[in-house]
Amino acid sequence: MTLFLVRHGRPAPRPGVPAHEWELDPAGFDDVWALRESGRLPHAAVWYCSPEPKATATAQLLTEAEVGVVDGLREHVRESTDWIDDFAGTVASAFAEPDSPAYDGWEPLAACRDRVVRSVRGILDVHAGEDVVLVGHGTAWTVLVAELTGTEPDLARWRSLGMPDLLVVPA
Repeated sequence: MTLFLVRHGRPAPRPGVPAHEWELDPAGFDDVWALRESGRLPHAAVWYCSPEPKATATAQLLTEAEVGVVDGLREHVRESTDWIDDFAGTVASAFAEPDSPAYDGWEPLAACRDRVVRSVRGILDVHAGEDVVLVGHGTAWTVLVAELTGTEPDLARWRSLGMPDLLVVPA
């Protein structure tokens, strides 16, 4: 069994709208289709995704299979609609102090980690022995991979993730 973690395709940011409501940018559909055609995703797998529009749209472009939507796979909650000039620095603060919100309206990163890990472990328990593809988000996948592999979250890897991108975790 292998766990395939897909980071969603490029979103279409909308000022004044929280990121969890952003849609997928149609200009980035070709990148998602390229991942679909790359041969890097399994032919037979169970699929789940975050409820965020950019993740559900990415999943729909990647597979004809049925895709379950799991609320616990949503991204690190960032309710603020403020544009943050140093977004990467603010996320780095969240990793440095995971028990505290890094910005007004943000959940502590530890809460995101606990929610995502609990959801993924439940999915893996139900689908033991099967390949699983999860479509979601960079920060959530970064803390998940750290937890599953017993390593520290890789902030450099987070910074380098593309939209879309794929992380593969042998299970």
